[in-house]
Amino acid sequence: MKFCSVCGSEVVQKVPEGDSLTRYVCENCGTIHYQNPKVIVGTIPIWEGKILLCKRAIEPRKGYWTLPAGFLENRETVEEGAARETSEEANAKIDIVRLHSVYSIPHISQVYMFFLANLIDGIFSESSESEEVKLFTPDEIPWEEIAFASVTFALKRYTERPETSETGTHLGSIRSRKLEDKT
Repeated sequence: MKFCSVCGSEVVQKVPEGDSLTRYVCENCGTIHYQNPKVIVGTIPIWEGKILLCKRAIEPRKGYWTLPAGFLENRETVEEGAARETSEEANAKIDIVRLHSVYSIPHISQVYMFFLANLIDGIFSESSESEEVKLFTPDEIPWEEIAFASVTFALKRYTERPETSETGTHLGSIRSRKLEDKT
């Protein structure tokens, strides 16, 4: 960041009074420009015991499988965002059951929230973001072709821990590409 979005003056990096972190600060108008993590929301859509996965038609990780997910938009609840992403990527309607997992990736300032959801009518299809959309039993999941560590985490917690499928939220994070399981 070079210029203040409020007054257009140059910004400097410094620790504001009463703060402990370096921020972009406009010394002209006094605005502190906070930078916060991006929130990614998605679902684990279930239909008759199978999990809906999308093969990515876009980068990053084009051609790899993922859960329907994407960046939360301003003025949107996390549930609305997860439902919107499921609709955009899989042309599917869902009913959210509960929050399933939260996965943090601090080195790229991202937080993933996956919701367990039921497909409403079992209807889904490809989209501009997904070249293929398919239902998988837990045994059929193409683990070596999963796009992101956050998706692997959510899927493994769903498929390997059936005793917590109805309750509980799984917490995980990755630092320096080393998985840390905090469940």
